[in-house]
Amino acid sequence: MTISEALDKARVLLSDSCPRPQLEAQLLLAYFLDKDRIYLTLHDREEIEHLEDFWRLIERRANHEPFEYIVGKVSFYDSELFIHQGVLIPRPETEILIDRVAQIIANANIKRIVEIGVGSGAISIILARKFPHLAIIATDLYEAPLKLAQKNIDYFGLKNIQLIQSNLMDRVEGTIDLVVSNPPYIANGFELEKNIKDYEPHSALFGGEVGDELLKAIILDTQKRGIGYLACEMGYDQKESLEKFFAQHAIDRFEFYQDLAGLDRGFVVRF
Repeated sequence: MTISEALDKARVLLSDSCPRPQLEAQLLLAYFLDKDRIYLTLHDREEIEHLEDFWRLIERRANHEPFEYIVGKVSFYDSELFIHQGVLIPRPETEILIDRVAQIIANANIKRIVEIGVGSGAISIILARKFPHLAIIATDLYEAPLKLAQKNIDYFGLKNIQLIQSNLMDRVEGTIDLVVSNPPYIANGFELEKNIKDYEPHSALFGGEVGDELLKAIILDTQKRGIGYLACEMGYDQKESLEKFFAQHAIDRFEFYQDLAGLDRGFVVRF
């Protein structure tokens, strides 16, 4: 079978489960052959054999398993991170959260920050690379993301991130200047797409009956500790609820921001 024929067959097999079957067929074959996509185009008539493992990759993707879990890596911001099932896949919209936090760090006297819910380590790693002077404490309740985050931290050779297994900031001590978090914020009953619902960890997705319960707990904890800044990602439909919550707790310096689709996606609070 030639490369072209394998791509055609893979595209058909992926047509019902992928929005871009041609592209994903190319990406998976390139991954399988340890080549780039340009190689596939330039050598489309090349014969390839022993494709059993490739068809297993295609079958996994046809069953809606996320591409990133299959290849074990995810592109995020300007980096590539290790990822595996059991840890949330970083999303492009979270890059906006990082940019917001980076602006604060660059303009204020920010020396020590906390990330709540480190996951793969994406947020902390990008910030640590941008600001080598910054001391970062990253927490997570679960062991799997902490182990993966440590692997990614070690890969980039970063020394300014400390990982702590903790519920929110319960085990964090000392002075903190800023808190950043992309916590679970989806309402428990919300119906997710199959590739998310069946494969990504529900503990990193669902935030409670309404969805913003954990966000509100983080807001109160940050306020109670006298920390200057808080930046969080949130659900697109949670702005009104959070505005009321801010008013109830005498929080009046806040700003919501939107994602590239124009949807409300996060907020920054100055306490």
